[in-house]
Amino acid sequence: MWRLKIADGSNNPYLYSTNSFVGRQTWVFDPNYGTPEERDEVEQARLHFWNHRHRFKPSGDVLWRMQFMREKQFKQTTPHVKIEDGEEISYDKVTATLTRSVHLFGALQADDGHWPAENTGPMFLIQPLVICLYITGHLDRVFPQEHKKEILRYLYNQQNEDGGWGFHNEGASTMFGTTLSYICMRLLGEGPDGGLNGACTHARKWILDHGSATAVPSWGKTWLTVLGVYQWEGCNPMPPEFWILPSIFPMHPAKMWCYCRLIYMPMSYLYGRRFVGPITPLVLQLREELYAQSYNDIKWKSTRHLCAKEDIYYPHPLLQDIMWDSFYIFTEPLLTRWPFSKLREKALKTTINHIHYEDENSRYITIGAVEKSLCMLACWDEDPDGVCFKKHLARIPEYIWVAEDGMKMQTFGSQLWDTSLAIQALLATDLTHDIAPILKKGYDFIKASQVKDNPYGDFKSMYRHISKGSWTFSDQDHGWQVSDCTAQGLKCCLLFSMMNTEIVGEKVQLELLTEAVNVILSLQSKNGGESGWEPARSSKWLEILNPTEFFEDIVIEHE
Repeated sequence: MWRLKIADGSNNPYLYSTNSFVGRQTWVFDPNYGTPEERDEVEQARLHFWNHRHRFKPSGDVLWRMQFMREKQFKQTTPHVKIEDGEEISYDKVTATLTRSVHLFGALQADDGHWPAENTGPMFLIQPLVICLYITGHLDRVFPQEHKKEILRYLYNQQNEDGGWGFHNEGASTMFGTTLSYICMRLLGEGPDGGLNGACTHARKWILDHGSATAVPSWGKTWLTVLGVYQWEGCNPMPPEFWILPSIFPMHPAKMWCYCRLIYMPMSYLYGRRFVGPITPLVLQLREELYAQSYNDIKWKSTRHLCAKEDIYYPHPLLQDIMWDSFYIFTEPLLTRWPFSKLREKALKTTINHIHYEDENSRYITIGAVEKSLCMLACWDEDPDGVCFKKHLARIPEYIWVAEDGMKMQTFGSQLWDTSLAIQALLATDLTHDIAPILKKGYDFIKASQVKDNPYGDFKSMYRHISKGSWTFSDQDHGWQVSDCTAQGLKCCLLFSMMNTEIVGEKVQLELLTEAVNVILSLQSKNGGESGWEPARSSKWLEILNPTEFFEDIVIEHE
């Protein structure tokens, strides 16, 4: 059976933490865990999800709830309250119902004080991780057979009735979701006509019926290329020289939204290196399965701007296509030849240094799931046996989540966010004395999760903002300050500061509260608005240069 472990970082020399792994949540498979009756209960939950998968796409997150209720031997002591038709609702019955809910909610609190939760949904997270691990030769080590079975279960459950997969698990089928999911199933061992209910057959038909994999959007083109089933000639340029531009340049990385900046950072490194993984027999098979014509006959230059209509949310303006064409025709041929190739070498070195800096400051969690796989692959390309790649491998479990619908990859955890809102809801019940231990554990988690330092070194030159005093969306090790998470953490601390220390324990020092206020104020713009992660630094016209087809407003930070 699968089991959720909390705050565990033992037995791995490549793991390190700033607060003893408080907030870390990892799933492990234990064949000896649970009774036959408990295993049957899990299988019933899985069967129920399968039978209703086309109606309810998100899971009910049943497995960890079952586990916590069993381990804590929870028994509801407050009687169930029923209000009859026409009956007046009394204060006592409302209080009894609230008490019942609060006690149940308290049983779902982890030992370190946070409330676990699934934070998944996008159908483009687990697939790139599988591709990355396959390229590096670590797929079987990181995902043994039991893991592979659960990933396949998830893909089967999320497949739409037309044979495709969406951009997220409740969306209509897209080329991006379908192509990545088909490749993922093949890398996990399914044959081209395999899978439950012929999943691979239906997926391949969807791909070929909608223009084949040449119509995959730009992010998909990158992942297919590094795997070896697409060509760099069919991708728009992502020059790493971008990272050595003068700061006066309008598209300087420092002026971009952190997520956009940190996704294209490893992408540009892989592009500049023209990285392609080992061409295995399976890769050669995929080349023949994903296209309507022979792989060797495809005119890759003509596929750069192709994108299936199902995937287009943000059509590229003509100005942007002209810019990519100019880079493709004039700039790239120069930068790959001496003496300009020396500039590319310098740019690649600068880019990988930025990747290492971001990795170290997040304890190799990185800012999110998309960046995680890309940065890990870049580190492997630099040194397959290096310590950086090994540290990346050690942090993969942070992103893995298991529920009744299978194994998936989280965008990243939401531990602080969920806990801060949970604490405020519990305090609003006015049942403080009944739930004092729950409140104290939650407060301890919030205190332990506050970021105590700025990014190391000259962080401004690495395009980073202050983080000391902030709270992240997940845990302290993640390290990335967020304005609203900091506000929620601060609010909880202020509420607890007005309570008796015998109930909630030691209070947060005033200095730490001041530092939280400082972070929040630093993220306010002149127009009065608050940005999420970093100060909004750029003009909105830069959004014209958005290189994605399925996101809007991602180039700069917005209030």
